[in-house]
Amino acid sequence: MNFLTIGHRGIMGVEPENTLRSFVAAQQAGLDVIELDLHLSKDGELVVMHDTDVDRTTDGSGPIAEKTLAELRALDAGHGERIPVFEEVLDAVSAPLQAEIKDVAAARALAEVMHRRDLVGRVEVLSFHDEAIAEIARLVPGVRTALVASRYGTDVVERATAVGATTLVLNIRRLTLEIVERARKADLRIIGWVVNTQDHLRLVRALELDGATTDYPEIKRTGRFTA
Repeated sequence: MNFLTIGHRGIMGVEPENTLRSFVAAQQAGLDVIELDLHLSKDGELVVMHDTDVDRTTDGSGPIAEKTLAELRALDAGHGERIPVFEEVLDAVSAPLQAEIKDVAAARALAEVMHRRDLVGRVEVLSFHDEAIAEIARLVPGVRTALVASRYGTDVVERATAVGATTLVLNIRRLTLEIVERARKADLRIIGWVVNTQDHLRLVRALELDGATTDYPEIKRTGRFTA
């Protein structure tokens, strides 16, 4: 498989994260895959945001789960962008997507969309939470899943295989050759995140990872020539 460059929340180093503007820019920059985050609104809509509350990325405040979609839509998510719902992203870009879910409830909502729109081939589902991966795998046969981890040890390989994940998305700052070797023995793909510097990109290449998640489109261009 070719080395993948994955746009983190679109290209959040350049555009407001998790907005249609960011996703379209990531696709125009030629990134191979676009990563995004999903939460459920108070009225059960799959909205695209990273945090559990709106404080950091909008002009509002408070938890997403306590706001209806209409209330979320009234917020400015940066440069006048509105918080999108997942299906708007599906329509705005044609690139493959990585959808990160935070809990079992989001897994169930995402499963419904994946069945209705036949997304098994286009959407890989990511989570830090083993139970969320297990739930989406139960509900959507054949779905590709990835376990994400920031602080982890070698047990991350066993966790991934236990829930049927085929990919590990791992914090590049903690990644070791031992973990890479264990993952390879388990036939797992490995993506490094977040890869925003040439030093990190060189490490990704030296460890022969399958891809890099980045905030900046320049990594796509320079990655082709980095030994």
